[in-house]
Amino acid sequence: MLTDRDIARWRLHSQHLAAPVDGAENVVRSLLAVQAENPSQSAWAVATRTHDPRHDDLAGLLARGRVLRTHVLRPTWHYVHADDALWLLELTRDRVLPTVDQQLVPLGDRLTAVTDAVLAALAESPDRTRAELADALAARGHQLTGMQLMLLAAHLELHALICSGVPRDGEHTYALFSDRVGAPRRLSRDEALVELALRYFASHGPATARDLAYWATLTLTDVRRGLAGAADRLESFDHDDRTYWHAPGRAAASASPKGHLLQVLDEMYRGYQDSRWVLDAEGLLSRGRETAIGMALVDGQVVAGMKRTLTTRAVTFEIRRLRRLGPDEENAIQDAAARCARYLELEPRLVWQEPPGVGRG
Repeated sequence: MLTDRDIARWRLHSQHLAAPVDGAENVVRSLLAVQAENPSQSAWAVATRTHDPRHDDLAGLLARGRVLRTHVLRPTWHYVHADDALWLLELTRDRVLPTVDQQLVPLGDRLTAVTDAVLAALAESPDRTRAELADALAARGHQLTGMQLMLLAAHLELHALICSGVPRDGEHTYALFSDRVGAPRRLSRDEALVELALRYFASHGPATARDLAYWATLTLTDVRRGLAGAADRLESFDHDDRTYWHAPGRAAASASPKGHLLQVLDEMYRGYQDSRWVLDAEGLLSRGRETAIGMALVDGQVVAGMKRTLTTRAVTFEIRRLRRLGPDEENAIQDAAARCARYLELEPRLVWQEPPGVGRG
């Protein structure tokens, strides 16, 4: 009989946290899209899933356009492989665009002219920062607020007109989609729904149809269409009045459970909604406030909240225990902090905290 803990452990393997792969490109291609609002934290979300976490790995892919950082899904920033960007955008954007476009209504009839100006500016000189793009628009007679420009960029990204350019000193830039993705992969809608089901349940499974509908901002009807075409290449089981889908076979539990320090934007949390709480089988999180903290996971379970702070010399992890921790659990968290610090090339510092009435285990 499978438990919530078993499912969470299984997901550690599906998501390459317990079964890392060679290189950031394999991580992004496998997970299909990795939420990426915060570049530093999301870069670690990719790196921690590789055998050899390195800064220049993902950075090089972004510079070459092999991986894009663009708006797709929900809507927010994601890393997505260039091979998958167009078909994924075309499949999901119809339900994402209204959230953006309703905030662009104040531009009114100016939207077409401003769009043309953005495309002309990037054709003339690509890889512009948002500030440089604002200056280019102003020179063409279009004054936009910072929020309007951000929303306009998202609108154009969702239409596959622009995307991330070559980063400059770590700063995000914009370029024409057609310049960055020379031969985009195209799928019919039915082909895309099947591809989505296969890729999501292989990389996030076991998960439910509602999890995928949330993740991709699709209707359950669309998700079920994809599942109908992919069911012969997936397996399923029932648990807690839900049907969970996954790639064939079952991941074995790790012999020595590891710790992971993750933000709540990580795919282990944000990749689900319907069955998100399998990572909190003990019910330790306050469900109304859980998104305000990072997570310290041991063996796929949240055992502490986490806040990460960087200085020029050190990275400090504030670990707020949600219950008493055993020595093996604390050691797993210390090892996770050390791994992240090595990647950041900083000294690791841990500050242990506990709620009133809970002492150290």
